[in-house]
Amino acid sequence: MKRLNHLWLDICEGRSQELAWWNQKRSLYQQRGYSVIQVRGSGELYRTVRSVVGAQYEYMLHMMIVLKKGDHIYIEEESESFSFELNNGDIVNHRAIEKKQTYTSDFMNKVFERDISTDRAHRFIYDRQAAVKYAERWWNSYNPQYRTFDVDCTNYVSQCLYAGGAPMRGAPNRAKGWWYQNDNWSFSWAVAHSLRWYLSGSTTGLKGAEVEQPSELMPGDVICYDFEGDGRWDHNTIVVAKDIDNMPLVNAHTNNSRMRYWSYEDSLAWTPECNYKFFRIG
Repeated sequence: MKRLNHLWLDICEGRSQELAWWNQKRSLYQQRGYSVIQVRGSGELYRTVRSVVGAQYEYMLHMMIVLKKGDHIYIEEESESFSFELNNGDIVNHRAIEKKQTYTSDFMNKVFERDISTDRAHRFIYDRQAAVKYAERWWNSYNPQYRTFDVDCTNYVSQCLYAGGAPMRGAPNRAKGWWYQNDNWSFSWAVAHSLRWYLSGSTTGLKGAEVEQPSELMPGDVICYDFEGDGRWDHNTIVVAKDIDNMPLVNAHTNNSRMRYWSYEDSLAWTPECNYKFFRIG
C-alpha cells in the first residue's frame, strides 16, 4: 500500500501520465471552471489472481475530491476498482477495471411489452426527497434486502425510485412492468437498456417524461447513457443535486459514485458518440 500511496501522489500532482482516468477527471473540472482543492483517498486490497506468469492484485480506491468554483464548494466521492502487477517490487500495468453490461437476446428484445392498468398504480406521488435520501444512504454500500449485481447501476437506481414511492407492477412476467419480488426481478429493474425503454414506454405507474436538457432535471430524476452511441443503453444514474451552474450531480453504482457531474466524460466507458436520455420522474 505504501507503493500505491506514492503512485497516487505522483498521479494527482501531475507527475505521472500513466492513468487516463484521473487525467480525464481533472480536465473535466478545468472545463467547468472548478479548482481541485483537496483529494483524499483510501484503498483496500480485495483480490489476488495468481497464474503461471505471476500475480495480479486488485484493490478498491475510495476518493473524496473537494471542488471549488467561486464561493461554491462541494465534495465528489467515487469508489473505483484498479489492478496492478509487481515487477521486482515496482508497480506495473496499473489500470482501472472496467465493468460492462453484457446483453442477451432476452434483454434486447423482451423489454417493450406494455400494459394499461386502471388500478391505484395508475398515478403516484413521487417523493423526491425520499429517493435522494435512499441514494445518499446506499451510494457506496448495498441494501441486503436486494441482490447485488456485478453491474449494479440499474438495480441501485430502481431501488431509489421505489424508495420514492414508485409502484411495482408486472410480476412475475420479467418482460412486463417494473418489479422486484422474492429474489426475482423484471428486466427493467436491473438492466440499463430495459429501464431506459421502460421509462419512455410505460403508460401507468412508474414512467418518465423525457426532457431535452439536463438543466431541466430535478433531484430524483434519471439519466440514461449509451456510451458508444450504438443503440445499447449501458448505464443509469439518479440526480441528487444541482451545481452552481444548475447542472445535475448524480449518484450511481457499479463504479460507485456520489455527486458526480452528469456527463460522465471522466469515465473510461465514455466516447464522443455517447447519447443521453433525460427523464423527469413523477
